[in-house]
Amino acid sequence: MAAVRFSLPAQLMEPIPNLGIPPRSRGCVMKYIKGKPCKPYNSVLGEFFRCNWEVEEISPPILDSNEKTSSSTATSRKDNPIMVSYLTEQTSHHPPVSAYWTDCPEKGISARGFDQLSAKFTGTSVKVVPGQYNDGIFITISSRDSEEYRLTHPAAHLSGFLRGSLYVTVSDTAVVACAKTRIKVLLQYMEESWLGKTQNKVEGVIFKYDPNNDNKSKIKDVSEKDVLVRFEGCWHDKIYYTVGGKPFNKSEEKHLLIDVGSLTPVPKIIPPEEQQLPNESRRFWHDVTDAIVGKRYGEATNLKQEIEQRQRDKAAEREARKAEWQPRFFTEQLGPKGKPELTQEGRNLLKGMLERQYHLEEPRETAA
Repeated sequence: MAAVRFSLPAQLMEPIPNLGIPPRSRGCVMKYIKGKPCKPYNSVLGEFFRCNWEVEEISPPILDSNEKTSSSTATSRKDNPIMVSYLTEQTSHHPPVSAYWTDCPEKGISARGFDQLSAKFTGTSVKVVPGQYNDGIFITISSRDSEEYRLTHPAAHLSGFLRGSLYVTVSDTAVVACAKTRIKVLLQYMEESWLGKTQNKVEGVIFKYDPNNDNKSKIKDVSEKDVLVRFEGCWHDKIYYTVGGKPFNKSEEKHLLIDVGSLTPVPKIIPPEEQQLPNESRRFWHDVTDAIVGKRYGEATNLKQEIEQRQRDKAAEREARKAEWQPRFFTEQLGPKGKPELTQEGRNLLKGMLERQYHLEEPRETAA
């Protein structure tokens, strides 16, 4: 529910800024599994969030299609963790869209995109789908000749309103594709039965495809001779893979791809509050968060309404002088083909995050 925009009383909200929750990627899957569905604050125009993660290098052994043993061995590097930096900015208010950029220079990997969700109420549940400007997550691997992989978002359903216990289910197909390598992935989240326990089952296939004739959208349509890997399991628990085109249930050897249940979210490293700007998420919402945590819900609601009114007033001022809002860290409000570009200030910010240099100049203009 992170980027679905509707206003709630303070006592019904999770006391966290929307921009502090990464887009619906693996990080949000972890949020659903390890935490609970929540409705954070609605981001205001120009609000931004930045953080680092220090992650261990733990690489599971992966089998080569021509080998019976792993092509690499599991490695762990705890003494010298890998730094990953993240920046996101609310670039548009109508429609509500934020641009984001994740960077790991040591591994030559970056990810970017626009985060926008659309919610449809369908009886007893809410269907959450990518918005018009959300074209997926674009991952570039510069260390491998700048291969670019596009990951699409599957639709999710938020249910459990009648029972007062919210939970998330996914029953859709996600796609990962790279035209340069001519490799594509179909990831099918299986539909849940009305009866019985939720299974959270997923199955998928990695195969060779022709980018100029990309007509395979279902696993059953993929020819066995084009299949490189099949995988199957529970996206709340363990997922296994097999090498080659043989059907998964007929393969003699199944190998663990990932154990999601054993993973825990890595803590965010953020600048000290005294080095955060007034429109930086944690500092911007500090008073509202403090009131909610202290169970002063009336005060929190009033503070939130004051913020919303300031944003409306400043929008009216810009409209009166025919001024268009310009993001600070990204070049456009809604970039072409779902790929935001960083401004020089955005590039400098990410470089500073890697060096733990957090100082930024005060914003020339705020929107709330």
